[in-house]
Amino acid sequence: MKIIRAEKNNVDTILKWDKHISKQELQNLIQLNRVYISEQDNQFIGWLRYNLFWDNTPFMNMLYILEEFRGKGYGKSLVEFWETEMKNSGYDIVMTSTASNEYSQHFYNKLGYKTIGGFILTPDPYEIMLSKKL
Repeated sequence: MKIIRAEKNNVDTILKWDKHISKQELQNLIQLNRVYISEQDNQFIGWLRYNLFWDNTPFMNMLYILEEFRGKGYGKSLVEFWETEMKNSGYDIVMTSTASNEYSQHFYNKLGYKTIGGFILTPDPYEIMLSKKL
């Protein structure tokens, strides 16, 4: 598997699956080098995008692995790559969140993330906030 920073030519590919971000905002994040993509044999398999919570803490906004590639360790590798990048950039804590009705909370727990709180935006399910010390 290869992990690289996303480039402008990846925007339409990502937006094919990512319905949680506008094209302009995705382009902004790519310009800030805050989007990574995973490839296997030059085939796109997923991405991770992040921003800064409180303008000082890396917050993973989206981790997505295409369905046919799930359960093979690609998500774990992508998160670990991102964590290493964040540590090398001088950060000592990273954060993310997930809906309480999604399996990903267990995925993040296995990677060492701890629940630090949450909130409800009606009518959505409870959003769990997680952090990890690097």
